This record gives sequence, structure tokens and C-alpha cells, in this order.
Amino acid sequence: MFKKLFSSQATPPSAASTPAPATAGPVAATVQAPAPVRTGVLDLTKKAAFSLSKNGLDGQRAAVYLVLDRSGSMRRFYKDGTMQYLGERALGLSRALDDDGKVPVMFFSTDLDGTTVLELGNHTGRIDEVHARLGHMGRTRYTRAISAVIEHYQNSGSTDPAFVLFQTDGSPDQDDRQDTEDLLTATKELPMFWSFVGFGDNVAFLRTVDQLPGIDNTGFFHVPDPNGVGDAALYDGITQQFGPYLAAARSAGILR
Repeated sequence: MFKKLFSSQATPPSAASTPAPATAGPVAATVQAPAPVRTGVLDLTKKAAFSLSKNGLDGQRAAVYLVLDRSGSMRRFYKDGTMQYLGERALGLSRALDDDGKVPVMFFSTDLDGTTVLELGNHTGRIDEVHARLGHMGRTRYTRAISAVIEHYQNSGSTDPAFVLFQTDGSPDQDDRQDTEDLLTATKELPMFWSFVGFGDNVAFLRTVDQLPGIDNTGFFHVPDPNGVGDAALYDGITQQFGPYLAAARSAGILR
């Protein structure tokens, strides 16, 4: 049902303002909360483990995947390091959840743009490096990346469920939406959980896929400002629906 799409290598497919009068009183400054501090993978692993524990997932194993949006509107998030840090956060989750501590990564826009693998020895700057090699940032189409994850997981021989962290800042093109829903519905027969992270406000379609009928194998965590969510909040948000999914999958015989 699913075509081979995954490669183990990273591949390209004014005017001046008017001064205040001298007699004016002091002007109240707008104080913005500082951005969360970015920390190392070892500390992220501890934070991820704590969130898993809070959600009753102590000792749970899963194969962690990361899917990253490379559509044109994502450019600023690659430029400011948000995407590199999201990769490191995914690696921290993997070290707390996955038996091999490796994260297969799929980059998508109009197509599957490229792939790589994150692990402790190669993660520094890896997302930025691969993204820079992939060139053109296209439109938003989910299906090739979803198919790539399915194929990789089925070929891996893993007996653990898959936990797929799927990040995007927009709904897919109109002609990609039904195919996306069909693919996610098909994966309800597989031990795969899709945790969607929506940057910004164009998230209506993610709310739709979070409500597909059948076993609930999708989660949705809305992140209006990616630079305003701390590590603990992110881990809590992306894992909170995983436990209920595992229970339902076991009851349905999808997981043992």
C-alpha cells in the first residue's frame, strides 16, 4: 500500500519618529517575557522523562520520528534556530523513550525534500546543515512525508510503537488534504501515534486530523509562538495523548 520513499542519507530532492515633549512624564515600557533558555540534550532527556512519567509512561518504549516543514513560510524558524532546537528536543525525547536513541528525520514541502538521522554524536547543527543543503523551500504537502515514515517504520522491524512528532505551520494544499486523511486513517491499523505540532495560527486542518473517526492515533499541540513555549510545556503537550492511545491500541489488539 505504501511506496518506498525513504532514504537513509540527507538528500535534496520611513519617517523619523516625533520626540516626546520635554514636559511629558515617563513612558511605561512594554516588558516582554524572555524567550525560554535553550539547553543541552542531556538536560532535555531529563525533562522529557519527567513529562513521560507525569503522563503515566514510565518504562514505555517507542520509536521516535521527527517530520519538519520546509515550506516557504518556515524560513524564519530555520534562520533563528527554532528548528535546530526542535530537533534537539526530539532527540531528548528519543533518549527517554527509544531504545536506540536515534531519530529519523524527514523534511518536507511540496515533496519529501530530504532525510537524515539525529543521534547524540551528530546532532549539533545537524538540522541547520541538512536544511541548507536541500535548497528550494516549496509548498505544503504532507502525504509524501507521512508515507516515508510509514515505510521506514514497517521496514525497521520494530516491535515498539512509533511516536511521530510532525511539525508544520500550515494546512496542506487543498488537493493533498483528502490523501492525508486517508493515510492517517490507514495507519490506525498500525501501532503508530502522530503528534502534530502546529506553529502559528493556520491550524484548522490539524484540528480536523485530530478528530478522524476510529482509534485516536493523532494528537495536536498548538504552539502559536514557537519561541514562547518552554521545554516542559512542549513535552507535556506532545505526549499527553500518547498514553490514552496506547491503552486503546492494546484493547484493539494493535499493540501487545
